[in-house]
Amino acid sequence: MNTIKRYFLPLIFVTMVVNLSSCSSNTTAGNIDSATSYPTTAPAPTNSLPSQSPSQIPSVAQLREKSPNQKSSKENTPSSPTSKVATAKTTSVTLYISDTQCQKLIPEKVSVPVEEPVTNVVSKILEKRDTSDFSLSGYRVNIKNGIATVDLRISPESKRQITSLSSCEQFALFGSLRKTLTSNAQWNIKEVRFTERGEDIVL
Repeated sequence: MNTIKRYFLPLIFVTMVVNLSSCSSNTTAGNIDSATSYPTTAPAPTNSLPSQSPSQIPSVAQLREKSPNQKSSKENTPSSPTSKVATAKTTSVTLYISDTQCQKLIPEKVSVPVEEPVTNVVSKILEKRDTSDFSLSGYRVNIKNGIATVDLRISPESKRQITSLSSCEQFALFGSLRKTLTSNAQWNIKEVRFTERGEDIVL
């Protein structure tokens, strides 16, 4: 009897230990299964961008501008035309100016606007003759049937009148106008008349 107890008691003890171990392992496995069956909320990554309100979300155009691989739109589109001051077209004409001795008229090439070249060339001549004591307030040029009529307006503040001009001054003024207007063949001017406020000037 003692021999039977000696062999069976350890066997029973080992069997109980094995059973307890298996129960413990099953319980642990059950706990693991139950733990994995429920989803867990993962913490937000530390490098995630902060939440942005709709007004702070960058647009597609802004993202393209920030992209280093995206070329600037200015390089892909033609530059806008810059405002340039329109330069009037000019033409070359021959201007005749009296020498200092009032003996001859010297030709000189000048550029005047294409529009109304006759009026502009007359203005250049009159500017040279405008002095401190003889000044003009205006003039008109009319061309008809090859005849150019230059109507002069003496300034009310002018100290001298046309009739008080010397022969040299008359040659420098009227001789220069007549020679210039008739010598430029493109204007087809054959004769030049001078008036003062519509009245003929007698030289």
